[in-house]
Amino acid sequence: MADPDDFFTRPDERPEAVQLLQNLKRDLPTLAALLEECHDHFAEDGIYRFYHGSFKVYWLQELTERIVAQLRQVMPEREPDPRFTHILREGTGLVFVKGQNKRWLDVTRPILEAFFHARYFLEMAVKYGRELDYPPSCMPSGWAALLYFYGLR
Repeated sequence: MADPDDFFTRPDERPEAVQLLQNLKRDLPTLAALLEECHDHFAEDGIYRFYHGSFKVYWLQELTERIVAQLRQVMPEREPDPRFTHILREGTGLVFVKGQNKRWLDVTRPILEAFFHARYFLEMAVKYGRELDYPPSCMPSGWAALLYFYGLR
């Protein structure tokens, strides 16, 4: 148990931080399974397709959107961080149009950026859902990032 007089081990007792951790633990099996998908051939292939110049890089958008939908289910009453939402908006909902290869980096790099950010938040959700017994006041960076994602910091 944490020592309430020690800043470094004192829990963050805000109800929303406690709820976030409880919800992460509740959803951990689903979140962990989705994270496994992010490390399987599909994601690996999507990144390869970016460098190969293949329209199949566009398929990463579906996985990105599924990650975000699952993260939103953790705290459905909270909106994701506006910076993340901006990155997501620029990197999803894109359709391949013939001739985009001339502007390949400008057109497809946002797809990877959105995927990488979504995967990062998923990784942090799984990591801290497994590791934490209580929300800490002295926060690891990944936990602090999750608080930002859910507008709690």
